[in-house]
Amino acid sequence: MSDPAAIKVREIRELIVRHKRWDVIFSVVGVISLMIGVLTFVTLFLDMLIDGAPRLTWDFLTSFPSRKPDQAGILSAWVGSVMVMLVTICTAVPLGVGAGVYLEEYAPGNWVTDLIEINVTNLAGVPSIVYGLLALGLFVYQFGLGQSVLTAGLTLALLILPVIIVATREAIRSIPAAIREGSYALGATKWQTTAHHIIPYSLPGILTGVIIGLARAIGETAPIITVGALTFIAFLPPAPLQTDPPFVSFEWLLSGFTVMPIQMFNWTSRPEAAFQLNAAAAGVILLIMTLSMNALAIYIRYRLRKNIKW
Repeated sequence: MSDPAAIKVREIRELIVRHKRWDVIFSVVGVISLMIGVLTFVTLFLDMLIDGAPRLTWDFLTSFPSRKPDQAGILSAWVGSVMVMLVTICTAVPLGVGAGVYLEEYAPGNWVTDLIEINVTNLAGVPSIVYGLLALGLFVYQFGLGQSVLTAGLTLALLILPVIIVATREAIRSIPAAIREGSYALGATKWQTTAHHIIPYSLPGILTGVIIGLARAIGETAPIITVGALTFIAFLPPAPLQTDPPFVSFEWLLSGFTVMPIQMFNWTSRPEAAFQLNAAAAGVILLIMTLSMNALAIYIRYRLRKNIKW
């Protein structure tokens, strides 16, 4: 008759081996899935780069759109994208982080808070065209902001606001309770604990949500078309900085505009092959802008994580 202890040990070993086998299978599936996504992205990017490489010149970056494909450029498009994203960042990031901090640290636990949380989570999955229709009725017609940079920036801010709120809350939840307890034990108030401990420690996670939101916003087309972005524009908005007092101008906020996705859509809708090459070149520039913006945020997140001492 077998020893019960030996049987138990053998069963445990078999269980460990079986679990290790599943770990290996999951790792292989994960690597394959990752490589499929990465290789697909690299293939599409290389194809777009090969098509658009002849048009990636300084004149292409500094020229306005034209009916002649060899003379067309993206000056008004990339300048408009930068201005729209500036409004989006200045609006969505403070509001999103502030709302997330309030809901997680200050909001009372009642049905109103629960209702807000449910709606914020659901809004993160609403199609972007719905935000465009909302902005058209609210910002364009109700507030009279017109088809302007400000309207587009506020529209994209509404679009990514739920993403930033959810990411902020998740980042705050990941902070150990011992940090709060230690701060309160030393006599800190709730605001001091939040400002000096909770927010600094959760900033890397918050920046992750900001990166995801901004990457989505810079490539959106539907809400921008809905609020009246121009498909052909041969001028730049007024400069924010001027040489005359008061040296700062806000006229650019109410100026007409276009953005990179709109310009690409305009070119791809034309039958001439030369315009398709222009669209490919513009896609490469847009991707570089997105990766650069994300790289800066990732670097800031890395520095913040490096300086955090638990």
